[in-house]
Amino acid sequence: MSHKQHQQLIDALQNCIVTCNHCYDACLKEEDIQMMAECIRLDRECAEICSYFAQALCRDTPFATELASVCANICEACGNECKKHSHEHCQKCADACFQCAEACKKIA
Repeated sequence: MSHKQHQQLIDALQNCIVTCNHCYDACLKEEDIQMMAECIRLDRECAEICSYFAQALCRDTPFATELASVCANICEACGNECKKHSHEHCQKCADACFQCAEACKKIA
């Protein structure tokens, strides 16, 4: 498979990376950082798996199906955590994570 076949997925992954990194940074600046600890952790997990998966797709990985499944699970976990917080950055991150999870599921 050519990575061009997965351009929409790569775009969703890139959007998720940027949004999770923004959420991560914004969460670190919140007053009650302890309350944000799980959100921060999952933002990092999600950005990292999305980054790896996007790179792997560009290399035409033979593990696209398996990675898509793992990525979808992590994106959903991050989205569910972010959704618990009322901060705008968390809500935007949840949306990006859920969109990315759906894009991953299409090839999982």
